[in-house]
Amino acid sequence: MPKDAVPTRPFQEAHVEGNKIPNAVDPPGGRASVEEEVSEFLGTPGIVGPGAPQIHETHIARVFVGEDRALKVKRHVNLAFVDFTTLQQRQAACESEIAVNRDNAPDIYKRVVAITRQADGTLAIGGSGTPIEWAVEMQAFGEGNLLSDRAMHGPLPTALVKQTADVVFAMHGRAARVLTTNAVAKMRSIVIEVADVCRTQREILDATAIEQWSDAARANIEQQEPLLLCRARAGAVRRCHGDLHLANIVVWKDRPVLFDALEFSKEMATIDTLYDLAFLLMDLMHHHQRPAANLIMNRYIWRTGYNNTKGVQSGSESGAADAHTGDVDDIKGLALLPLFLSCRAGIRAMVEATRAATSDLSPSQRSTHIERANNYLVSAIKYLTPPPPRLVAIGGLSGTGKSTLAAALAPQLGEAIGALHLRSDLERKAIMGVVETQRLPPQTYTREASQRVYERLVQRAAAGIAAGQSVIVDAVFAEADERARLAEIATDYQAPFAGLWLEADPETLRHRVDRRTGDASDATSFVVDRQLGYQIGSLDPAWTKIDAGGGSNETLARGASVLGIKTHND
Repeated sequence: MPKDAVPTRPFQEAHVEGNKIPNAVDPPGGRASVEEEVSEFLGTPGIVGPGAPQIHETHIARVFVGEDRALKVKRHVNLAFVDFTTLQQRQAACESEIAVNRDNAPDIYKRVVAITRQADGTLAIGGSGTPIEWAVEMQAFGEGNLLSDRAMHGPLPTALVKQTADVVFAMHGRAARVLTTNAVAKMRSIVIEVADVCRTQREILDATAIEQWSDAARANIEQQEPLLLCRARAGAVRRCHGDLHLANIVVWKDRPVLFDALEFSKEMATIDTLYDLAFLLMDLMHHHQRPAANLIMNRYIWRTGYNNTKGVQSGSESGAADAHTGDVDDIKGLALLPLFLSCRAGIRAMVEATRAATSDLSPSQRSTHIERANNYLVSAIKYLTPPPPRLVAIGGLSGTGKSTLAAALAPQLGEAIGALHLRSDLERKAIMGVVETQRLPPQTYTREASQRVYERLVQRAAAGIAAGQSVIVDAVFAEADERARLAEIATDYQAPFAGLWLEADPETLRHRVDRRTGDASDATSFVVDRQLGYQIGSLDPAWTKIDAGGGSNETLARGASVLGIKTHND
């Protein structure tokens, strides 16, 4: 409806006890006419709120967004995965949407409300007449607050990315475990169904590429069957979000909030937590946010490893409780990430191809969907062929910038999402059971405590390499045996190894550590002075000394050159 249309129906709204009205049936006139009538009504200025609403459409819903609230109605569709053809089905779907989103977004999801036909024939929101449609009433939020919007305007802020990882982790922690034996069959069915639909779109998608992806994905499922089953038995399969992409995360009250979880199929949303996370990672990659994807992966993996160390984390800086997968340490599950990313990209290729085939598109719109579909399909194939993993160690005294360099290199190293970044400061906090920024007393930095930290780093690095994931480990590595043990992992798994030893003058080190705030490191200038007395000894030929006394970009360029990789700064 045009934005300047004149209202033809009065605005009416009444509270309906329990959101249920008897005799809720489709009225005469048919579903299509009711759908059109309701859309016209809700699109009228002054109905949802002052002025004309913004209207957003998907293949299964329409959302009418006013100044302070939004109303979401289900489209009268019967698709392979959802049937909204009856009023009762749409009411049930609205109620389910409230239920599955209330924990994640309590401030956004309000209630289920009826669109009613009044005695005089007019329509009302929550009136006393007969329901002809049901809607989810939501809090409206301003444009530009979706992560998909923010991702279009440059790199996402590090703090926001960390918060997003924490929110996803907490959501998975709240989700009930679903013990299942069909984890492998479910992944097979996803690949089969996606490939079958893609084959119907051969005018849009490359036929050879479809078969290449289908064959590779099915082979990967067979290869990973033991791990899929192991994670399912351990409780990694849960009732997840199910539709975790950037457009379903909004910054609300300065925090990322997950919304629009998949409500119409419990089965489709009951998946491995890493498969749920993979949609977000894949979408970040699609939006050219590789550093953000790498940071979310690393923070999420650290949180699961933290939880595995302590059983239940004592708390998080976001204030959310963290009862996660217990004995499921997702670092081993990284072996499934290529498959999970590939399937997510394959599904998006299918969706874009299906949209391109619809008849109501302009030539430019169709061309856009075709390009997206084929790009997603290419990505789906690439995800299944990651390069061999490599192991990188970054050592040096406190203040040399080890963690800064490792965080900058990690997105550029190895497979699509980049390398697993293991940081001694974070692993120490995990062992001690405290949040990352809580300062530890000096007695926690004994030789015995440090040995525990290095043992954990070695174990997790080995698990990452075994999972096919490139790994970067940053720690002081003052002892020759610490450096040697890490190199042995690379030898054991026949992975390339390189060590970067960072150096800077003492005054620079003191200055850097004393100005740190909100960081996991507890190092001070006193610690630096003590470290300056270490006898580092000679470095193995696999280690290269790097001048880290300048800016972080200079150090990054030198480190990347030694490793033979390009960075986003190149």
